[in-house]
Amino acid sequence: MAQGGTSLGAILGPAVALRRDARPGTAAPAARGPLATLWHDARQPVASAEEFDWYYQRLPRDAGPVLEAMAGSGRLLLPLAAAGFNVHGVDHSAAMLARCEARLATANLRAILFRQDVAVLNVPFRYAAAVVAGGAFQRIVDPARVSAALQRLRAHLTDPGWLVLDLRVPALAAHLAGAPVVEIRRLNLDDGSSITLRSETTVSVDTRRIDSVNRYERRSGQKVIAREDERRSLTWYIEAEIMTVVHDAGYRDIRIEPPAATPGENAHFFAVSARA
Repeated sequence: MAQGGTSLGAILGPAVALRRDARPGTAAPAARGPLATLWHDARQPVASAEEFDWYYQRLPRDAGPVLEAMAGSGRLLLPLAAAGFNVHGVDHSAAMLARCEARLATANLRAILFRQDVAVLNVPFRYAAAVVAGGAFQRIVDPARVSAALQRLRAHLTDPGWLVLDLRVPALAAHLAGAPVVEIRRLNLDDGSSITLRSETTVSVDTRRIDSVNRYERRSGQKVIAREDERRSLTWYIEAEIMTVVHDAGYRDIRIEPPAATPGENAHFFAVSARA
């Protein structure tokens, strides 16, 4: 694994063409749309220096390419590509991948991107490591799909075959059953427009599930120029539970790792690593 750290500001990346391969898969949770992509990209376009350094110190550099599954618009993928990693990305949102591809091109960076659901992952590469960052793995709430995703990732790993899942128990996990939590947030974009997000979130501690109904509205002045609705679900695990799930999917050398990012908002952060 790579030794030593580096700052994001000191990274330079190569100028290389991009490629994307889309393959059909079975039904998956709804993918993020264009407004949701803009919202999440504006909130945190790249990983923090702390999170980037965590992966920079651990990922193998010379054993083969690295896969970021559920990569979104490139929040972690771009800094890894800029640091010289041979990194590929997979996500099932066309909007997220289009944004990631555009950002890579603007930065003159290289990464191969695939539009696929990780539960039916099937790409013509094998990887030295696979990561699912930022709690994204918890967006898979169906246990059968969780198992399928882990097994498909394992099928694509070769020596040293490292898997890492960055996980968290969200602060809302402590929310008692009752009325939904309603939030309204707003972000200003560089072009002068703004996006307002209204979310209505229901928590079930018994089933370890958080369901959100979201509405995004993009405004130019007082005029609504675009609107988008989405439903999102999230689950969570404690350490012993995710270790069992990963073990049952065929992995070995399973370890609980320190979190990739500093915990916040009373959430509990940790990571799990394993070998295929």
